[in-house]
Amino acid sequence: MRRYFEGIKFGMVVQLIIGPMCLMVFHTSKDIGFLSTIPLILIIALVDAFYIILSCCGVSRFLKNKIYRDAFRIIGAIILIVFGMNTIFNVFSITIIPWFTIFPNINSILLKGLILALSNPITILYWGSVFSTKLLNDPMKKKELVCFCFGLVSATILFESFVATIGSSFGLFLPVSISKMINVIIGIVIIIFGFQQLMNKAHLK
Repeated sequence: MRRYFEGIKFGMVVQLIIGPMCLMVFHTSKDIGFLSTIPLILIIALVDAFYIILSCCGVSRFLKNKIYRDAFRIIGAIILIVFGMNTIFNVFSITIIPWFTIFPNINSILLKGLILALSNPITILYWGSVFSTKLLNDPMKKKELVCFCFGLVSATILFESFVATIGSSFGLFLPVSISKMINVIIGIVIIIFGFQQLMNKAHLK
């Protein structure tokens, strides 16, 4: 259990780096409530678990190849930019992604969450470096590593649930006009994340 709680603490520090998924959770819970956001949170946690497993298997080495890394980064950046634009256009009852309706349902939320969460495979490199550093300074047995990884995934669930709680609380009191303005801001920030991912090459070399 000690390794599990270490994973939670370590994962919480990582989650403090606010990214597009955090914004999407806030946006979704604000618009449709906390309970409807739970499946999205679980999808995000599953993708994190998937990337963590890949990192443990050494797949992160594959993305150290500049050609593959750049290709994945460009694809992920385009996805973020398109979803950011769709979030903005939805405020004006326009959708540029046909299979994501203006009035979201559980299927569109899950699909959107899955695509956005997977849109940054460079995350594997991050987790790979995290595990390399952690295991170098604090060697763990196989069982301890599994507990640590469960802690990391639990941190994702706890943090995103906290964000969803804040979002749903805001949604109860915000006027519709303010809520739409926040959605536009969230869309702009997601687009910025996309352009940053597209332009940021230095730290990945």
